[in-house]
Amino acid sequence: MPAAAVLDRRRLGVLLHPSSLPGAGPKGDLGCGARRFVDTLVAAGVSIWQVLPLGPPGGGSPYNSSSAYAGDPGLISLEDLMESGLLTAAEAQEGLADEGARRRVIGVAWPRFQGRPAEMRALADFGRRHEAWLTDYALYGCIKEQCAGAPWWEWPPAFKDRDAAALATIREHVSCQLRIFEQFLFFQQWHALRAYAAARGVRFFGDIPIFVAEDSADVWAHRDLFVLDAFGRPEIVTGVPPDYFSAHGQRWGNPHYRWERMESDGFAWWQARIATQRDLFDWIRIDHFRGFAGAWAIPFSAATATVGEWRPVPGDALLKALRASLGELPLIAEDLGLITDDVYALRDRYGLPGMRVLQFGFDGDPRNPHLPHNYDENCVAYTGTHDNDTTAGWYAGLAPAERERAIEYLGTDDIVPALVRAVIASVARFAIIPWQDVLGLGSAARMNTPGVPEGNWRFRFSWSEVSSRELGRLARLAFLYGRKTP
Repeated sequence: MPAAAVLDRRRLGVLLHPSSLPGAGPKGDLGCGARRFVDTLVAAGVSIWQVLPLGPPGGGSPYNSSSAYAGDPGLISLEDLMESGLLTAAEAQEGLADEGARRRVIGVAWPRFQGRPAEMRALADFGRRHEAWLTDYALYGCIKEQCAGAPWWEWPPAFKDRDAAALATIREHVSCQLRIFEQFLFFQQWHALRAYAAARGVRFFGDIPIFVAEDSADVWAHRDLFVLDAFGRPEIVTGVPPDYFSAHGQRWGNPHYRWERMESDGFAWWQARIATQRDLFDWIRIDHFRGFAGAWAIPFSAATATVGEWRPVPGDALLKALRASLGELPLIAEDLGLITDDVYALRDRYGLPGMRVLQFGFDGDPRNPHLPHNYDENCVAYTGTHDNDTTAGWYAGLAPAERERAIEYLGTDDIVPALVRAVIASVARFAIIPWQDVLGLGSAARMNTPGVPEGNWRFRFSWSEVSSRELGRLARLAFLYGRKTP
């Protein structure tokens, strides 16, 4: 597959989760603030908005979602519902207090929506198109609410084991219907935002966590697809072995896929998942792509990742099946960390671009693949990712030797604009700059610190931090280095 099949031309992108947008509520949403951000990107010569996963967050993180398919109801714009007549101004304002208030006012909108025959037909069509996951997601959420938030393996047996009669009693419950309504609203608003962006030349770049959360609708509804014991608990869990980053490795705790079962039906679960994401995004990053070549299996009883083994994964068969069914795949491989040759071979066999992160480049080795002179065009280059500190924070924390190497390589100690320019100037087809680096923000604006359970995914910027000078400088770089459409 030629590179252009995935990365169509030289583009400049910005990385920002919609929850980080300014707004009156507890986090940003898909409404007027998102549209204003699209307009801001256009003014800056940016044609890609990378958004990270959009699923309902678990523990604050969308990488630990209760669904591999659903959108986060917390991103629904109540102002847009007011504009459509489903809420009053007072109700929309009330719903901004917290997530509980948001759900209550969406419940107020539901009977009004039911009085609109054309929109009810659209909802019914949405339900048919997403039946592969939507009903199970709604049932899961409704039962979990009734069980005071307990994980699914602690539910009463009839619910835990999906007794048909028990589920039928839940299916018509108003809480179940509301969850389907929420997903309809999320997808409706997302597609409206995507159309708004596309009309202005901005395309969307999403993200798929390779594994799913143990306490999720996916595992509850498809226990046969995961390596679980008779009680529904994982026999082995995911992670990575010890390396120079961590003496104990990382124990993520997700259940492993039962790949032989998935392969037996042509990877139907993955087919549905990728098809849903392709309907949302122009490009999709596969987080932990190396898990398609082999996955580190840790015994469930082990407290750390020091005990485990690599288990093969039929990634070639999966990608072949996906391409045969869905056509050319707009996938980007997250290939960071200690990657073996079989992972690169799998990536290259399907022409998938990899990632380069300039912050990783200053170890003193001129062959470091994260230095721009070593890039090839079929890659996506970043100053840093959502898991890195901001570039200003990263530079402030560098050891003196690394700092000197960065200054020598870049030719200046004005480090944030220098890293931004170096990435944009590189041969990489896509150059992605975290929004925090566009604004020159420090460590307080960091989005996520891996391995630290608290304080993540809370960054929000304010419009007062955005200046025409910064936007003009970015637009000039986009033009100078061939990333802005004439």
